[in-house]
Amino acid sequence: MKTILVKDLLIPVKDCAAIDAEAFLSDAVLALAQFQPESAGSRSGYNHPDVLVYGKNRKIFGKINQTDLLKGLEPKYNQPGAQGSRKTTGGFSRNFLRSLIRRFSLWDKPLEEICRNAAQLRVKDCTELAQKDEYVEADDTLDVAVNQLVLGRQQSLLVTQNKQIIGILRLADVFQEVCDRIKNAASEAESRRDSLGIFLETVGICNVRVCYGLAAA
Repeated sequence: MKTILVKDLLIPVKDCAAIDAEAFLSDAVLALAQFQPESAGSRSGYNHPDVLVYGKNRKIFGKINQTDLLKGLEPKYNQPGAQGSRKTTGGFSRNFLRSLIRRFSLWDKPLEEICRNAAQLRVKDCTELAQKDEYVEADDTLDVAVNQLVLGRQQSLLVTQNKQIIGILRLADVFQEVCDRIKNAASEAESRRDSLGIFLETVGICNVRVCYGLAAA
């Protein structure tokens, strides 16, 4: 991984969905949909699960993903105690999570009514400033990014160069790169086993011929 750089796998800003912080959540959904191919190879169909968010002078300051959009549709998530840290809620028990849902009446309205809120809520209301562990340098090696993705439980990282955001690195792309390397390694190992088998078979035939020749002599 020391030989692969983050910039080798990043998606440039120009190829990412991006939206103004003052836009509505419904606009973010539409922006995201425009960047999805007709067949993305997954059930969800979402190939770019993040939307870059920019403010004044189109300067990018954060990103929102599918989870952020869902949270934005339910304002009651913003009540004190209604949610834990996004990095720690995964450790909550099912009973505790259900108690939060009952206590704060989360998603208790009809889905149609909740979805109508998307045309009234602003993107900035569900966008948090990106934290330090959500940035990675374009010239960092892939192992640095993998550690940030895994330990920080991130789905993507903002890629910077000269203090400017130039793209995004997705967990899906890193995983695909690792899978490709695993398949290549497995193929090479199989080829070596086949070559060794052919060699041993050839040696065995030669030995039989030598022994036959000695016996005949």
